[in-house]
Amino acid sequence: MLRHVLGKAFRFLGYTVQYGCIAHCAFEYLGGIVVCSGPSMEPTIHNSDIVFSENLSRHFYSIRKGDIVIVKSPNDPKSNICKRVIGLEGDKVCTSNPSDFLKSHSYVPKGHVWLEGDNLRNSTDSRCYGPVPYGLIRGRICLKV
Repeated sequence: MLRHVLGKAFRFLGYTVQYGCIAHCAFEYLGGIVVCSGPSMEPTIHNSDIVFSENLSRHFYSIRKGDIVIVKSPNDPKSNICKRVIGLEGDKVCTSNPSDFLKSHSYVPKGHVWLEGDNLRNSTDSRCYGPVPYGLIRGRICLKV
């Protein structure tokens, strides 16, 4: 009797670990559902909008200008941010705020991207913390639910 119960428990544990590994790989490499918060991407993405993020493009370095990406925050590595890619490595970008009279420009360094929110007046983005390393990109938004 004990052998039968232990056998079932170990089988259940084995299946749980196996499906947990499959789920981890799916969310890490394929994509997942993300709830966006904050006003920085309005009017494109509003607070509490649900989006689907695919992660394959970051592994194949196929992120392009204009893509909206989920990125580990350079200011707080425990949180993710949602921003639009404005510049890729080697691109010349405007590094000043829209209200600045004199505009300053810079080049995006190798291995980095320049990110900005669509709501420029209410967004903490690369204009504040500079270019973001490509390795911080978690995924590209491909569908808004």
